[in-house]
Amino acid sequence: MSAQVQGKVALVTGGASGIGAAIVELLAHEGATVVATDIDESNGPKLAARLKRAGCDVSFLLQDVTSEERWIEVVAEIGKRHGRLDVMVSNAGISIGVPSIVDMSLQDWRRQTAINLDGVFLSVKHSLPLMRKHGGGSIIVMSSILGLRGSASLAGYCATKGGVRLFAKAIAMDCAQVGDGIRVNSVHPGIIDTPIWGKTPTGAAGAGQNAPIDPEERARIAVPLGRAGQANEIAQGVLYLASDASRYVTGTELVIDGGTNAGGVVRAQAASR
Repeated sequence: MSAQVQGKVALVTGGASGIGAAIVELLAHEGATVVATDIDESNGPKLAARLKRAGCDVSFLLQDVTSEERWIEVVAEIGKRHGRLDVMVSNAGISIGVPSIVDMSLQDWRRQTAINLDGVFLSVKHSLPLMRKHGGGSIIVMSSILGLRGSASLAGYCATKGGVRLFAKAIAMDCAQVGDGIRVNSVHPGIIDTPIWGKTPTGAAGAGQNAPIDPEERARIAVPLGRAGQANEIAQGVLYLASDASRYVTGTELVIDGGTNAGGVVRAQAASR
C-alpha cells in the first residue's frame, strides 16, 4: 500500500459490511485511523478486531445514524480520542422496493428517508465543526446511480439518493463560501455485489418479502462492462476523494457503475443470435 491517507482520521458510517466495510479496510490499510460505525453490533467489532490484528488503527462504535443524540456522542468521542476528523464518509443506507409507489407505506417511506437522507444531514451537521477546527478535510456522501436516474419500484430510494446528491453540492458551496478547506463530493455506485441485494424488501407494504435478485445476472443484462462491481472498487473511489490527490475536487459526482449511466450496449454474441 502507498499510505495515501497516512495520518488522517476517518469516520465511516455503515461500516460493518458491504461497501462500508471495504472502505474501512482500504482507508485503514492506506494509513488512516478509522472509526467505523453501524447498528450491526456483531460484524462491526469483528471487522475492527481483524484489522487491528493486521496492524491497522480501527475502532468500532455502535450508531443509529437517525439519532441526533448519538451523533453528538460519536463526534465527541472521536474528538476526545483523536483530537480531529479529516474524512467523513456518510455511507449508511437502506433500500426498500415496492411494485408501485401506491404500495409503499408512509412508515417505510419515512424509515428510508430517515436513514438515507436525515442520516446524511446529521452526519454533516455534527462532523463539520470538528473538521473545521483543523483546517479542512473531505466529506464523501454515498449516493447511487439511482440518484441520477429513475428506477421502477425504487422511487423512494431514488428520492433519497437524488436528495443527498444535491445536498452534497450545496454543502460544498457552503464550505467554499466560508473557506474552511473542506471538500464535499458524492459517490454513485451502480450494480455492486453486496449483501444489500438480499435485504431489499419488495412486494406490497407489510408483506415482508425479499427479492431473490442475483446482481451478476442483472449486471450481465444492464451493465455495459457486463459484470457487477465489487465493494473494493467503490472503496478505491472513496480513497481518491479522501486523499490529497483530489484536493481540487469538490461539489461533483464520482460515478462508478461499469458504464450504466452512460448508456446501453448490444453485445456481439447477443446481436448474432
